[in-house]
Amino acid sequence: MRKRREKIPFKKLIPNMITSGNILCGMLSLVLTLHGHYVPSVILIYMAVIFDFMDGKVARRIGGSTAFGVELDSLADVVSFGVAPAMLIYARYLQGFGGAMGALAVAFFALCGALRLARFNVEHTPGSFFKGLPIPAGGHFLASFVFAGLDVHPAVMLFMTVGTGLLMISSIPFGNLKGLKKGLVNKQKVAFLWILALSLIVVLKEKAPLAGIGIYMLSGFVGIDWSKWLSCNEGKTVPRENNLD
Repeated sequence: MRKRREKIPFKKLIPNMITSGNILCGMLSLVLTLHGHYVPSVILIYMAVIFDFMDGKVARRIGGSTAFGVELDSLADVVSFGVAPAMLIYARYLQGFGGAMGALAVAFFALCGALRLARFNVEHTPGSFFKGLPIPAGGHFLASFVFAGLDVHPAVMLFMTVGTGLLMISSIPFGNLKGLKKGLVNKQKVAFLWILALSLIVVLKEKAPLAGIGIYMLSGFVGIDWSKWLSCNEGKTVPRENNLD
């Protein structure tokens, strides 16, 4: 007699469906890069960031977190923020540079992203910091050079690509907003960040995403605790759940 399969609650499927949108964006980004449509490829990477943010948020809100979902999220992130930005940078800046050097640089970036995710999944570092640059931020940073329309020398971009990979596997603490406690957010500081973001868009236009992620990356070097800074009760943060990077 066959064992009856246990039904999976729909609430546990919803976050995985959102994560699937992340993978879809990453794959379509790769296809667009292959056909030379670089800016639309970047937009899909940005969309993948939204899906990556929403799947963990929805999972925590409805109690749908699963070990399967955590692993699926990591696989999605490798595609959307590791492989897709790497291929985009190779096609736009590094193709044919220094023989195989360009290819090795983007492969190194993707490898570091995978290592970053594997470390995140097994260490579960508590507190309001990420250990090393999160892979969505790394992929966002590289892709933003293309979106900004900057003609960067291949040697400089190779250095930026390798350097971003090293940041992901480093021990430098980067801010984690998931430590914020609901209802204890300083609305004035949030409003300031929104005004800053809108100002960057108005002044810098297509360069605004690069400036924004650049500010976040610099904040890691100076040790800014974004959760603490944005919290009304600055002395307390919520311990990180088994959430998604």
